[in-house]
Amino acid sequence: MNLTDQSNLSDLLVERARATPEAPAYRRHDGARWVDWTWGEVAHAVGRWRAAFKKEGLKPGDRVALCLRNRTEWVVFDQAALELGLVSVPLYFDDRPDNMAWCLNDAGARLLLVEDSSQWAALKAITRTIERVIYLEGAAPPDASAARLEDWLPAVGEPIARAPAGPDDLATIVYTSGTTGRPKGVMLSHRNILSNVVASMKAIPVRATDRFLSFLPLSHTLERTCGYYTAIWAGAQTVYARGISALAEDIQAQKPTALIAVPRIFERIWGRMQEQMPAGSFKRRLFDKAVAVGWRRFCKQAGFGDRLLWPILKLLVAKKLYRRLGGRIRLIIVGGAAFAPNLARVFIGLGLPIVQGYGLTETAPVLAANREHDNDPASVGCALEGIELRCDENGELLARGPNVMLGYWNNPQATAAVIDQDGWFHTGDLAHIRGGRVYITGRVKEIIVLSSGEKVPPGDAEQVILQDPVFEQAMVLGEGRPKLGLLCVSKLNDLKELCDRANQRLRDFPGYARICHIARLAEPWTVENGLLTPTLKLKRHAIEKTCAREIEAMYQVDFCRNNRGSA
Repeated sequence: MNLTDQSNLSDLLVERARATPEAPAYRRHDGARWVDWTWGEVAHAVGRWRAAFKKEGLKPGDRVALCLRNRTEWVVFDQAALELGLVSVPLYFDDRPDNMAWCLNDAGARLLLVEDSSQWAALKAITRTIERVIYLEGAAPPDASAARLEDWLPAVGEPIARAPAGPDDLATIVYTSGTTGRPKGVMLSHRNILSNVVASMKAIPVRATDRFLSFLPLSHTLERTCGYYTAIWAGAQTVYARGISALAEDIQAQKPTALIAVPRIFERIWGRMQEQMPAGSFKRRLFDKAVAVGWRRFCKQAGFGDRLLWPILKLLVAKKLYRRLGGRIRLIIVGGAAFAPNLARVFIGLGLPIVQGYGLTETAPVLAANREHDNDPASVGCALEGIELRCDENGELLARGPNVMLGYWNNPQATAAVIDQDGWFHTGDLAHIRGGRVYITGRVKEIIVLSSGEKVPPGDAEQVILQDPVFEQAMVLGEGRPKLGLLCVSKLNDLKELCDRANQRLRDFPGYARICHIARLAEPWTVENGLLTPTLKLKRHAIEKTCAREIEAMYQVDFCRNNRGSA
């Protein structure tokens, strides 16, 4: 693809549609069947959306928002906005209405695309700047500001054309999941994202013959950059999964060659696999043997016996997993949260081509990644081309490069707190760099990152939980786990009531910040028993070590599953 230093994101589709108009671009299930789009058809649709945007009187720099599940219309909306110099504001489809409204108001979005009227009904009274709402599906709109897509789009569009935007112009505002207070709007320029697409492609090439199966939200920057934009660059096809509940079926039916995933997906697969293989059974022993031999092969430590056994173990164990993933997988990129060593050992040991990367929304997002033939799962790999990484005197990982954000929207103080005068972005992660590889060791601030990649500030959560006098002490945990847990000191014995009361206090937090696992401790944490500092702050690592048995036990009971009302 012929791109220059002056290119912008709109050039990707313009060039792709010109080069391979008849090649497959997208596939989506419409409720009755799978529907394919070519690159030429996508370009034609973008032309209609361009014309519709123009009718609204939108001008370059105006913010337009969308709240959809992954589907082709998400791409078409984004591409039409890019070509007109508009700034897209993607929202998470499953977010709470008050959180979405805050993002819309903060961004000053003028237009919003939603799937149906129920979404707008929950938002209408609490948004201030939306002038036009477009329903993708559903009944006729009840007010003059709203329109159905089929009525809003003109029958005839206009040819697609590259945007007049410069490389450093604002392309999108992506709201982070928030670590303290409300989410912050990350301002990403065309250069931020496009440079990351180019660097990512050099590190882990995508081919025109690849087929992605997309299931991470397109509002997630990892999926957007590494799935959506890189697929346009390469001319690869993307299939949009029907949802997590149908993911296993879609993978088998659609036979992808590439997946973008977070660790939570592999936790679910591993959990189901363990249910089907009771501990001590012949099936489990055979599986464990295949993992052990496969891992030694990956580490280049296989002995003569391993080499004899592997063809049999591959046939009996590894190939079954490979077939469950469609039988064509050649690349799985994992990011968004730490990939637990035990998961890496199992799935890489069984031959899955998993490479882990690292980045943040603020860096568009990828900073470092393992390579297909240079893969150390204990690390997050080496820096991408054009990106500098170093650790400061406190061990914090710093990054500098063309992918570092312009700043936080409407928040210069927060911007100054993370980007220093020399242009180094402070990631907030502790790390060490050895042989060019980056090893993440912790976080500067206490932030819990769930296995889904969502972030929760434990101190903020604990502060509001302790507003309920039934809790004498509280510590929220869940690093690398799918859901939050709570250790508490309380005179109340009823765990279900404790869980419900904690979640009542967390009602203004994002939906994923809910306590689902809880343990009550009889003895308080004190300075004397070494679990509090002299200033009465929690010694988190000491408490986790002391209460390791209680923590593991409490994660066996999920109160969110047993009591949907508190989830």
